[in-house]
Amino acid sequence: MRQEKSRPIIAVTMGDPAGIGPEIVIKALLDEEIYTIAQPLIIGSINILKKTAEIVGMEVTINKVSTPYEAVFKKGVLNVIEPVEDPCESIQFGVIQAKAGILAYEYIKKAIELGMNKQVNAVATAPINKEALKAAGVNFIGHTEIFAALTNSEYALTMFAVRNLRVFFVSRHLSLRDACNFVTKKTVLKFLVNINKELMRLGIKNPRIAVAALNPHAGDGGLFGREEIEHLHPAIQAAKEMGINAVGPVPADSIFYLGLLGNYDAILSLYHDQGHIACKTLDFERSITITLGLPFIRSSVDHGTAFDIAGKGIASPISMKEAIRLAAEYSLMLQH
Repeated sequence: MRQEKSRPIIAVTMGDPAGIGPEIVIKALLDEEIYTIAQPLIIGSINILKKTAEIVGMEVTINKVSTPYEAVFKKGVLNVIEPVEDPCESIQFGVIQAKAGILAYEYIKKAIELGMNKQVNAVATAPINKEALKAAGVNFIGHTEIFAALTNSEYALTMFAVRNLRVFFVSRHLSLRDACNFVTKKTVLKFLVNINKELMRLGIKNPRIAVAALNPHAGDGGLFGREEIEHLHPAIQAAKEMGINAVGPVPADSIFYLGLLGNYDAILSLYHDQGHIACKTLDFERSITITLGLPFIRSSVDHGTAFDIAGKGIASPISMKEAIRLAAEYSLMLQH
C-alpha cells in the first residue's frame, strides 16, 4: 500500500447517489487541508461525480483506479474506484430509488473489502437512505449493521465524537419506552466491557467511563424511578470489580458538560436522543459517528441524504470533511 504513516489512506464512500453524498464528497476533497492529514480515495460512480461537479461549478480531474496503489493523492485529483460500471442515467437527484440503494450498497461492500484487505486504513461514509436500501432488497437497516455483518465483527459500537466528547449509546433505534426497558445491568455491563476494550485499543490507558443516569437526579434514591438502584449501580460496581474505571450514574443534565470539561474519556448514553441532543447542540455539523469494534475504523457524517436539496449545489461539506479528518485521526490511534 502506498501510504505515509502520518497520512492514512481513507476510503470515502459516495453514499446514496441521489442524495447530497456526491456533492459533499467532491467539495470535501477539493479542500487542500484534507491532503495534509489523509489520502482520500472515493468509492462511487464516475458519471454521477462528473454530473455533480458540473452542478457545483468545480473543475476536477477524475483518476479511475482499480486499487489504492494506482492513486495520485493531491488536491484537484479525485481518485475513484467504481465497483459497478453503470452510466447512472436513470438516477434522479432527490428521489428514493431502488437503483440508488443498490449502488450505495455496492460502494459500502467495496470499501469493506479494501479495509479487510488492509488496502485502506479507514472508511468514511457519506449518507445512505434506508428506504432506498429497502427498495433495493438490502436486508440491513443502516451502515452500522452492514459493517458489522460483512466484517464478521462480534459487535459494532457507535460512538459520537465532537470536540473532546466521546459518547456511546446503549440503544439507538428504539422507541423511548423500549429503550428504557433495554437498560438492564447485563446490557450496561456488556457495553462497559466493550467500550473499555475499544478505548484501550486506541491507546487510552485505564479509560474513565461515565454512565449517564436514566431518571432525573439519578432517581434521587428511588423517588423518581428505580433503574439506577436496580440496574445502573450494580452494573457499574460489577465493572469496577473487573478493573474498569467506570463512574456514575451521573445525572444526564450534567454529564455532558462535565465530559466537555475533560472529566471523562467517554460517556455511556442510555438511549438515542439523550446523547444526540447534547452532541448536536454543541456542534451539529461536527458531530461525527465513529464505529468501533471493526477490524478498521469507520466514520460517518451524522446527517441524512437531504433529498430536498440534492442536486442543487448548496450542501455543506463541513461534516464530510470532519468525518474524513476523524477517520484519519482514529486510524492513527489504532496503530499506536
